[in-house]
Amino acid sequence: RVDMICTANEIDHRLTKLNQPRTHGQVERRSHTIQDGAVKSHRDNSHDQRRSHIADVRDADTFARRLKTLSGLTPYTYICKT
Repeated sequence: RVDMICTANEIDHRLTKLNQPRTHGQVERRSHTIQDGAVKSHRDNSHDQRRSHIADVRDADTFARRLKTLSGLTPYTYICKT
């Protein structure tokens, strides 16, 4: 399903290579950012509230966080410029 969506939107879907700690570390860091910002800080919420909060944390990370690998741009800004 992911491959079909990527193909339909002309997105190059890549998988990480085995035994590449840097790539896996980036994925793990993103996962921990979402967990720390949404799940751990709001344990008593309902599933719908948690889903909404996770989306807010993800959006804040995508639209506000500047990344060195993107020359200091946010992912959103980088995509718009590209």
